[in-house]
Amino acid sequence: MAKKSEKKQHPSRQKPPPLDQYIKPIVAVGIALLAYQFFKGLNSEIVRVDVTDEMQLREVLLGELGSGKNYAVLCHDETSKVPVSSVFQDAHNDGSSKAEFRLMDCNYVLPESEKSIADRFKLKLKDRPTVFVSGTIGEPKQVPVKHLKTGNMLVKALRSLLESKAAKIETTQDLRSKCLEKDMCALLLKGSKVAPRWLKDAMGKLVKEYPKIEMAAIDSHVLYVKNLEDQLVEYDESTQQPRFVVFKKVSGSTETGKGRLITSFIPLDSSLSYGTMSNLLASATSGTVAAKKLSSLPVVKTRTKKLVKEEKAKRQRKTDAKEGKASGGSSTTPGGQFADNDGTRDGRKAERERRRAEHRAANPDYKEKTPEELKEQERQRRLRMEEMAKEWNMEGEDLPPEGDYDEEYDDFDMEEGETIELEAESDEEEDDEEDFMDLD
Repeated sequence: MAKKSEKKQHPSRQKPPPLDQYIKPIVAVGIALLAYQFFKGLNSEIVRVDVTDEMQLREVLLGELGSGKNYAVLCHDETSKVPVSSVFQDAHNDGSSKAEFRLMDCNYVLPESEKSIADRFKLKLKDRPTVFVSGTIGEPKQVPVKHLKTGNMLVKALRSLLESKAAKIETTQDLRSKCLEKDMCALLLKGSKVAPRWLKDAMGKLVKEYPKIEMAAIDSHVLYVKNLEDQLVEYDESTQQPRFVVFKKVSGSTETGKGRLITSFIPLDSSLSYGTMSNLLASATSGTVAAKKLSSLPVVKTRTKKLVKEEKAKRQRKTDAKEGKASGGSSTTPGGQFADNDGTRDGRKAERERRRAEHRAANPDYKEKTPEELKEQERQRRLRMEEMAKEWNMEGEDLPPEGDYDEEYDDFDMEEGETIELEAESDEEEDDEEDFMDLD
């Protein structure tokens, strides 16, 4: 009898292999994952600043050790039972920020100032979490609460705060605090609100190339820097060309009672480019270019037609003065008035100065009057004024005698009683008329 042929089973119906051969690989993968999470937890631990260590404290708060590091610090007391902010922890675990993350007890009282760290650097502990940046960028700057919602938002805020860039100038106070109070500052007067790409790249390179020089920018299309723009290349609204100037503090102090701020400037008269701007900064740093002293500090105002007109008038006066000196004479009009006098305060002052200079040049023996001579001159002038007042004003003897008729002083010779009676009668008539009108 013939044997029946064996049927082949479908692969899906075959018995599964035993699990014993997969147990070892699964256990190995699990151990590896646990080890990874363990080491990750060790690496994610944030270092706490020892507030009793003065050197470490100065490095984190002020960057005085010169390590070149910037720090992102979370105010967290050692005795606090509140866990570390998850936003701060996530930003630390991200690892893309260049800042070193630290924890600090901001309520610690500093021995020198007898103030807490929060009070000394004006940190608002009511804003939770309280995060600030410090280090080489300067004193601590608190991160706004609106950037502390997620770890990703905090990372972006840290990147923006720690990245070196030009300061934005919008007011006179901004110009003073962010630029003029620095030992050296470079100010870019943008011709439009949005600077061209090449200019942004040039400023970015200069910020990194000259870290000790403060960089600032102002929109000169909308704002006007008084006491400065009349000494720079004139702004052309059609081309909207940018301008560049370097400020250098020569003397003085901004602290109250220690003098006033005195600043000089070095303008860039050539075309603007990265090369010319870098060369100007190098020359200003080395002192090879002489700086011009500012007679008065610049003031930021809104650009108006009136300010532009005043600037053009100043430029014209300077041009006329140079032409007058070149020709060796004085520029005057046929009427004797100087051409520089345009009716403004500066124009009148310039005319007085020129007339005074001409008078002294024509009289070489002229001597300045002493204070005693000036006082005597003023006393004599007052005496002359009193004499003139007596001539114009009538004295008592010049008045007519009482009771005499004088047509120059009165039209009627009437006694006082009669005048009163007439006035009374007229009042009674008016009252009668008013009563009559009321009856109707």
